[in-house]
Amino acid sequence: MSHIETEEKRERAIRAGVHTGSLDALNDTTEETLAELARLADTADAEVVATLIQNKSVLEKATYLGEGKIEELKAACETLDADLVIFDDELSPMQIRNLEDALGKRVIDRSMLILDIFARHAETGEGKIQVELAQLRYLLPRLTGMGSKMSRLGAGIGTRGPGETKLETDRRHIYRRISHLKEELEKVKKHRELLRARRKKENRYILALVGYTNAGKSTLLNRLTGATVLAQDKLFATLDPTMRGLTLSDRREVMLVDTVGFIRKLPHHLIEAFKSTLEETVYADALLIVADGADPEVDAHLAVVSRLLDDLGAGDKPKLIVFNKTDKLTEDRNFGVLSGGAPFVEISAKEGNAVDTLLASIENIVPGKKKEVTLLVPYDKGQILSQLHGAQTVVSEEYLAEGTKITCLLDAADYNKYRDFLAEE
Repeated sequence: MSHIETEEKRERAIRAGVHTGSLDALNDTTEETLAELARLADTADAEVVATLIQNKSVLEKATYLGEGKIEELKAACETLDADLVIFDDELSPMQIRNLEDALGKRVIDRSMLILDIFARHAETGEGKIQVELAQLRYLLPRLTGMGSKMSRLGAGIGTRGPGETKLETDRRHIYRRISHLKEELEKVKKHRELLRARRKKENRYILALVGYTNAGKSTLLNRLTGATVLAQDKLFATLDPTMRGLTLSDRREVMLVDTVGFIRKLPHHLIEAFKSTLEETVYADALLIVADGADPEVDAHLAVVSRLLDDLGAGDKPKLIVFNKTDKLTEDRNFGVLSGGAPFVEISAKEGNAVDTLLASIENIVPGKKKEVTLLVPYDKGQILSQLHGAQTVVSEEYLAEGTKITCLLDAADYNKYRDFLAEE
């Protein structure tokens, strides 16, 4: 019997938004946010077949769009055989209900789309808990009046996760489930706190890789540590935090943490749900802010990252901006201006360009930088040799008539401790 493989049909989507002109550039609907919405849709396996944008200073409270635009959108849905409409902003329960009634099509918003992608990419138990908690919190205020539409849950983008278990049919059950998930996350938080306490006791320096989604954080982590973290040209390819060790040239040990990417219009309830993951950023000793240096919107991306770091209480951390993907640059770019005066490096994690420069910059950020020092220790000071062998990295050792000539790596404090034994040049 022949076996025929069938490819899952991609959903056909129309993207829609309202440009008010009254919101700041990071929160209004613009060509850039709609382009990003298309990339999100592609990540969720939907094909964007059309775009509708309305210039309107004030959003319609009941329907988001004006009446004429709704008719235009309905005609486009029928003509293009669209399966759903994706809106660039978070919609209220009433807006979703009214739009679905008017269009006769499934309606989702940016938040629901992001949650769908999160549901696909969550692999660890913690990640799945966080996704489900965020989905339930999003769903809860949207239950009233949804009625028969619930029967469609589990059959398309924006419906993965708890919808498949029919939890939404019982509001009290959802409240109980949310309470249980919060307890599970609290256990995760306590476990993380124990790990952090252990790392602090072991004097482990933590560098968090943060940045806009798809900036190349996972590729950079792999390049620096030899790890094999999944790195895809997709938005939110990394959801669960990954930690890897990095040994610097002077043998100092650093822990690198790869975190979930940031994005424009990231709703507060999503930040809340993923706080246990994002806390790795808050508790890091310093931040590597990874930015796609070839993206025309890199300045806006950096502004989003800065705003979210401030919201998390991590805005004052020591930071190094890593302008990645510079191999894709097609024109000169003034990274000094873009960095806003912060220290920065220009690299290509994929090609390995200037990674040595980045490592040198990391060595300058991490405290306790060591340099190679040659000492001459008299034979009657055997305890000094024992101390050096026990606590320092010894590069070479030579026995001379006047004592032991030993070359080792010392930080500033130890250099002062052993300076009386410095060998003459």
